[in-house]
Amino acid sequence: MRIAFATVGCRLNQFETDALRGKAQAEGHAIVPFDAAAELYVINTCTITAEADADSRRLARQAVRRNPSALVAVTGCYAQAAPGAVAAIPGVDLVLGNGEKPKLLGYVQEARKNGGAQVFVGVVGGRRQIDDYGPGIDSDRTRAFLKVQDGCNYHCSFCIVPDVRGGNRSQPPDRILEQIRRLHGAGFPEVVLTGIHLGTYGRDLTPPTSLSELCRRIAALDEAPRLRLSSLDPHEVKPDLIRLLAESPRFCRHLHLPLQSGDEQLLRRMRRGHTATQFRDLVERLVAEVPGIAVSGDVIVGFPGEDDQAFQETCDLLEALPMAGMHVFSYSRRPGTDAAGYADQVPRHVKAERSRVLRSLVARKGQAFRRRFLGEALEVVVLDRDGPDGLLEGLSDNYLRVWFAGNPALRGGLARVRVEQVTGRGLLGSLRDGEAGRPPANVAGGEPAFVALDTIGVA
Repeated sequence: MRIAFATVGCRLNQFETDALRGKAQAEGHAIVPFDAAAELYVINTCTITAEADADSRRLARQAVRRNPSALVAVTGCYAQAAPGAVAAIPGVDLVLGNGEKPKLLGYVQEARKNGGAQVFVGVVGGRRQIDDYGPGIDSDRTRAFLKVQDGCNYHCSFCIVPDVRGGNRSQPPDRILEQIRRLHGAGFPEVVLTGIHLGTYGRDLTPPTSLSELCRRIAALDEAPRLRLSSLDPHEVKPDLIRLLAESPRFCRHLHLPLQSGDEQLLRRMRRGHTATQFRDLVERLVAEVPGIAVSGDVIVGFPGEDDQAFQETCDLLEALPMAGMHVFSYSRRPGTDAAGYADQVPRHVKAERSRVLRSLVARKGQAFRRRFLGEALEVVVLDRDGPDGLLEGLSDNYLRVWFAGNPALRGGLARVRVEQVTGRGLLGSLRDGEAGRPPANVAGGEPAFVALDTIGVA
């Protein structure tokens, strides 16, 4: 069967799509791009914002138009949150919740195109076991995502995620170490450890453990790819983790920290676990103790009650810190969350203007961070996609994108590149004298379909 996948949303969703794609390939199915003719289209959805819901519906309609006789399966968080709305999309044949997602291929075998959608969406609340997707080895990606945690026990006032993902569940550390060894053996130069609430990893296990302890065990492996941590809440970045980032060359010098607001009152209203002062102190400590680290994050503009002074507090905080980047998202009202019922919603045009202002500030800060590396040699993972003007595209451990001329055989491997020029999009460089780079072992292919969102409602 020819199967096409599309993903909306976070890195964890991307990991799950990768794992499903890998299982389909192992069973002999042909994987094709989402814009190609297929017999089965799978859309792995997100429901973090209204825009994410709309993107998910759009992809489903595209699949139906592309091949009206194909089976169309919709799974993920939007399917979990609103199965009736998804089933009502003309041409959708199968709706699967997050608990049913790992068994997608089994449900597909029983599905038939009969003019209506079959819906299989179970309750996620109270689940104690993490779904086994396997290591997600997929030859279509240069970097691998590894799911080590799922769910969230926090209930930020704006966030729907606990309702569609369930509570905190962690993968046992021995299983994670086994998967990292397998990914290293498969030739992946970088693995991203990901989860819905990564900083709470291990609290549910017996005996309990922590993300810092897991990272310490990974650092002790004889052989492993370089490791990148996905988003971490600021109050969960502990001193031992900072020391590990500073001391172990195996871990990327990059942390993504959801700030959400620089105003203390708004952070309390959001029910966040950190203060703006704690965020400032953490970033300053990271920059002091981990030379060259890239600290990025998320910020929400237009949260209910955000007045001009509160917005200015956010601008002032980010202006004062050496941020490498920041995702700026407009608050999106999510039914079922406390914030959706707050009376002091911010008008759309105000959110749009504040987003423009903050994105301009963030772009300037990012450019200043990139300029610091002029003349330096960076080790980059060479991504498996075309850069501008036929150049190769590399990603450094501190999340800098560098374009350079080189042999396409380097894609999927590592190279040392000297930074020579800063542009609006990234860096231009050249292979260091005498450096041919390290080609990949077994990794090849192109990027899968991925929808990047510009609004958010999750930590």
